[in-house]
Amino acid sequence: MTRIFELLRLRTERSWLLFRSMVKSRELRLVSDRLNQIEPGDILLFFCARNELQRLPFFFDYYRKIGVRHFIAVDNGSDDGTTTFLSTQPDCTLWVATGSYRSARFGMDWINALLARYAVGHWAIIVDPDEFLVFPHQNVRPLRALLDWMDAGNIRSFGALLLDMYPKGSFSASSYVSGENPLDHSPYFDPQNYQSKLDRFYSNLWMQGGPRQRIYYADRPERAPALNKIPLVKWSKQMVFRSSTHQLLPRGLNVTYSQSAIPRPCGCLLHFKFLPSLKQKAEEEQKRREHYQYGQEYIEYLKRPDALFWTDHSAQFQNWQQLEELGLMSRGDWV
Repeated sequence: MTRIFELLRLRTERSWLLFRSMVKSRELRLVSDRLNQIEPGDILLFFCARNELQRLPFFFDYYRKIGVRHFIAVDNGSDDGTTTFLSTQPDCTLWVATGSYRSARFGMDWINALLARYAVGHWAIIVDPDEFLVFPHQNVRPLRALLDWMDAGNIRSFGALLLDMYPKGSFSASSYVSGENPLDHSPYFDPQNYQSKLDRFYSNLWMQGGPRQRIYYADRPERAPALNKIPLVKWSKQMVFRSSTHQLLPRGLNVTYSQSAIPRPCGCLLHFKFLPSLKQKAEEEQKRREHYQYGQEYIEYLKRPDALFWTDHSAQFQNWQQLEELGLMSRGDWV
């Protein structure tokens, strides 16, 4: 009987999330329509943005190079030129969202609506403009090779650890020029001290740790940001993101980690939040109160804008093999 109630609860929750995404889609206004370019089998990328002009040139360049054929973007009230940039990209379809980011479940209602409408049958990458996917064999094999292998094994989701990257000095005192590789600015990361806990109901691992926990949440580590992500999914009609890109429904999609003797490949998302523009963004988000916990994380950044993340234990990024050796990602049985 418990099993029946579990399945009923999951089905009800999934239906509700799909319904509210349909309702919230009314807040989207199509600005630049290039959907007719999308062909069967194309890798699509979905993202929300607000005032991300500085990051977007390299973001587009990086994902084009690994195989993305079309970008589907939601711009939520940018006033720095982001809207113009996105509307002029030849492989990008742009919507403008007029509603509240927070009331749209931090943009996920908008993204769920667009995924349901345009991603069915496609592999979709779902990331933020400061997240860069690293996958096994990236130096010698294209992303399409991984996706073909996953298709052959009926594997529909790919998990990744969000790896916070940072400079050697204070992020607020450094400089970054739009279009540059953010690795040239923030090449360091924490190579250890990550924790994971299984959510037995939704079947995902909750992961925490890294420099944000170490610097901003040392006295309350349980409140540190979640680092588990599912940024790559072969989309179908019944799918919906439940909690940002941390959790999916149906819940079997959350099993992106190895179980028993079955090794699963997984990757990392290099997370370049700590660019010099973060201080200005934190000041804005403190006033807007549109982010998780009303922007509490950004308030923490403002309390310590000159925090130094680098320590003698920090590692400088080299390649995906280094991350696998550290146990942060795995090629699984994709050899």
